[in-house]
Amino acid sequence: MAINILISDPLSEDGIYPLRQEKKLDLNIVIDTGLTPDELKAKIKDFDVLLVRSQTKVTRDIIEAADNLKLIGRAGVGVDNIDLDAATEKGIIVVNAPDGNTNSAAEHTTAMIMALARHIPHAHMSLQEGRWDRKKFVGVELKNKTLGVIGFGRIGQEVAHRAKGNRMDVIAYDPFLTAEKAEKLGVDFGSVEDVVKVADFITVHTPLLKETKHMISKEIFALMKDGVRIINCARGGIIDEEALYDAIVEGKVAGAALDVMEEEPFVGNRLLELPQVIATPHLGASTIEAQESVAVDVSHDILSYFNIGTVRNPVNMPSIPKDIIAKIEPFFDLGEKLGAFVSRLSDAAVEEINLYFAGELANFDVRPLTNNTVKGLLKRNLGNHVNNVNARYLAERNTIKINEHKTTTAKGFLNSITVELVTATETHKVTGTLLNGLGARIVKVDEYVIDVVPEGHLLFIKHTDKPGAIGRVGTLLAEKDINIATMQVGRSNQGGDAIMMLSVDNHIENVDFLKAQDNIFDAKTIDL
Repeated sequence: MAINILISDPLSEDGIYPLRQEKKLDLNIVIDTGLTPDELKAKIKDFDVLLVRSQTKVTRDIIEAADNLKLIGRAGVGVDNIDLDAATEKGIIVVNAPDGNTNSAAEHTTAMIMALARHIPHAHMSLQEGRWDRKKFVGVELKNKTLGVIGFGRIGQEVAHRAKGNRMDVIAYDPFLTAEKAEKLGVDFGSVEDVVKVADFITVHTPLLKETKHMISKEIFALMKDGVRIINCARGGIIDEEALYDAIVEGKVAGAALDVMEEEPFVGNRLLELPQVIATPHLGASTIEAQESVAVDVSHDILSYFNIGTVRNPVNMPSIPKDIIAKIEPFFDLGEKLGAFVSRLSDAAVEEINLYFAGELANFDVRPLTNNTVKGLLKRNLGNHVNNVNARYLAERNTIKINEHKTTTAKGFLNSITVELVTATETHKVTGTLLNGLGARIVKVDEYVIDVVPEGHLLFIKHTDKPGAIGRVGTLLAEKDINIATMQVGRSNQGGDAIMMLSVDNHIENVDFLKAQDNIFDAKTIDL
C-alpha cells in the first residue's frame, strides 16, 4: 500500500533525495506549494505525511481534517507553525531537524564577529560611495580578546570552537554548564554577570523565554567593559534594544552585529541609523547546505518511522498504550508542576534528577510520567522546545543523570511523586500527591511538611522561626499592594529554620525587599 507524502513548502530536491531513492517502501511524493489553508484542508485527507518548512501553517482545522495523517515533518528547528497539541491529541508524530542549521548559524555568528571587528560592511560601503577612508576604519584583532558566550548549547559551543581557532579566550554561561563540562570543552564559565564583566565580545545563543527576554538589560550593560562589542544571531528580544541603543550612544558599546531583532522585518529600526551597528535580515540558517541538511534529516526520520517505527527528532508525545495512560494520566499535570517547582529552588547547574514514585504508581510503567516531570523541570531554561518525548534526550545531552525509583510504600498517601534536584553544591526535593476529591497538593519541600495547591503565583520564603516573622512578611507585602490568598508554614524545629509558602494574586517581579530582612535568607517567586 502506497504511503502518500505531501510537500507543501519549497524544499531542496537534494534534501528529499533519500525519499526519492527509497526502495523498500512504496512512496507517493506529491509537491504542491502555495496552497491556501482551505486548499490544504481539502487535500490533506488522503496523505500519510505532511512535510513543511515555515510557510505552511498546520492549524488544528487542518490536522482535524487529516484522516490518515501519521507524521508531520518540519524541515527546520522551530515548530511554531504547527499545532502540537492538536497533533498529539490525534496521535500524529511531529519531527523536526534541530541540528541541521547549527553549522550555518555558528558560521554566520563568526562572520558577524569578524565584520564587526574590522568594520567590513561600512568600509565596503565607503568604497562604493567613492571614498578611500583607510584611517576611519581601523579595527581590532580577535587574538587574545575574550569572547563571552551566553547560552552554551550546540551553536554556542560551535562558535566557541571557532573563536578558539582565532586564539580568543572564551568564557561561557549556560544554566546546564558545570565546571567539569567547561573544563572538558576548554572554556571558563560563570554567571551572566561574570561573563559580561570580562568579555571584549559578547554573543548570545539562548532561546527566547520569559527568563531570557531582555536578559541583556541596562543593568547588565553597566557591568560591561567600555568598548565591548555585542552580537545577536539567536533571537530578537534577548537584548533590550532600547538599552543597547543608549549604550552605543553613550560609548559603552563600541559596536553591535545583529541578525535578529524583536520586530521583524526590522527595516526602519533606529539601531540601523547608528554607524556602530551592522545587521543582516535573519540569515543565520540561510545557506544552501543548511536548507538541504534540514530536509535530509526530516526525510530520514520519515523513512525511519515507516521502516522501524521510531524517529530520531520527535517534538511531541507519540501514542502511549491506553491501559498505561488510564493509570498515570491523572498524575501528568502534578509531575510537570513538581518539576517546574523544584527547578526554581536552585540557580546552579543541574547534575542529577531523581524521581521517586510511591504507592500504586510503583506497579506501572512510569516512563512517560518521568519524561513529563523532567519536561517541567527543564522548561525553565529550555522553554517550549522541551516536551514529553525529547525531555530525557535533552537532559542527557546536558549531562544530567535521570534516575527512577519505585516503592509500594507511600507513607500516608495512596500515591506520591518526589522530584529531587542535585547540583554540585546543593540538593532540593519536592513531594506531591493527588488527594481524593481535592486534587493536586505539594506535601513536602525539602524536609518541611506543608499542604499547598500547586498552581498560580507562589512565594517561597526560607526564614528563621522567630516571633513576628510571618506578620512582618504580611506587612511588607501589604506595603507593595500584594494580596495574599493562602499561606502555609513549615519548620524543622522551634526557633530553627522554617519556610513559608504563600499564594498571591499576581506575579512578584522582584523579591529583594524580602531578602533584605534579617531573618529571611531566601525568597523566590514560582509561577505554576
